[in-house]
Amino acid sequence: MPRLDPVSQQICEPWPVEDQPSLVGRDLLSLRDLTPGEVEFLLHLAWRAKAQPERYSHALEGKALALLFEKPSLRTRVTFELGMVQLGGRSVCLGPQEVGLGKREAVKDVARNLSRWVNAIAARVFSHQSLQELAEYASVPAINALTDFEHPCQAVGDYLTLLEHKGRLPGLTLAWVGDGNNVLHSLIYGAARLGVRLRVATPVGYEPDPNVVADARSDGSSVFLTHDPAEAVAGADAIYTDVWVSMGQEGEAEVRRNAFQPYQVNAGLMAKAGPQALFMHCLPARRGLEVTDEVIDSTASIVFDQAENRLHVQKAILLAVLAQKD
Repeated sequence: MPRLDPVSQQICEPWPVEDQPSLVGRDLLSLRDLTPGEVEFLLHLAWRAKAQPERYSHALEGKALALLFEKPSLRTRVTFELGMVQLGGRSVCLGPQEVGLGKREAVKDVARNLSRWVNAIAARVFSHQSLQELAEYASVPAINALTDFEHPCQAVGDYLTLLEHKGRLPGLTLAWVGDGNNVLHSLIYGAARLGVRLRVATPVGYEPDPNVVADARSDGSSVFLTHDPAEAVAGADAIYTDVWVSMGQEGEAEVRRNAFQPYQVNAGLMAKAGPQALFMHCLPARRGLEVTDEVIDSTASIVFDQAENRLHVQKAILLAVLAQKD
């Protein structure tokens, strides 16, 4: 990634226009849909948007973004709304009371209506199928702001954060400890495109989708699955975990807590990784469950850098699908 230079903290040169991959008008539903060069371009654009915000302050003047949320949101809503403002555009946020995808109104009708008014739609929904249907019938770009299957915006922000702290991505080892969930799926797809080695430790029955793992391996990615957290974290550059009980899984809470207790990221597990290991979490965190206070509040923790970088990544995605300006 020659255009990204986090070690020297130098603002990288613009990506030559003739070499820029084109994402204008495209949906961003999954990192599987992007080439390695396209993921690298998003990282590059996010880096420049962070380093030179004034460069892009008018890039989306006159543009509007619709935010559809079936789930509560802090980081996703704030970063998309502020991202549009900082790019010169505006957004409108719609919750389940206003929309009710597939309940109050058919998904395809919501998509067709919004396409008449806004330039892009970012949706945070339960079902990945709802997002796919929204994208199918919308005539403007649809962005996955989280589904039950993937969270691509989060993964791009995570890899930007790792790049900042480690100075490179190819060859790094990222250990995932916990549930084989939507965030992990996006990290797997991203790792396959960025040369990151992934080690995944989950309880039996909570592994990532085997099709996601197979897809990544077919792309040449190193994805190692285990049920032993210590095996996963040994020598890792970073350890990543997430909540044990996600929204919609409340009925499984007790069973899940019992299954995941041995997978808590605490000082003992961090020590097995080594002093170089960073701690990552997409937040919100359930302190005392998947992670202890001494880890999330330690100097190894980069969780709030991850949260900050969501803003810069959302801006990069919006620039890429609406303006393609570097």
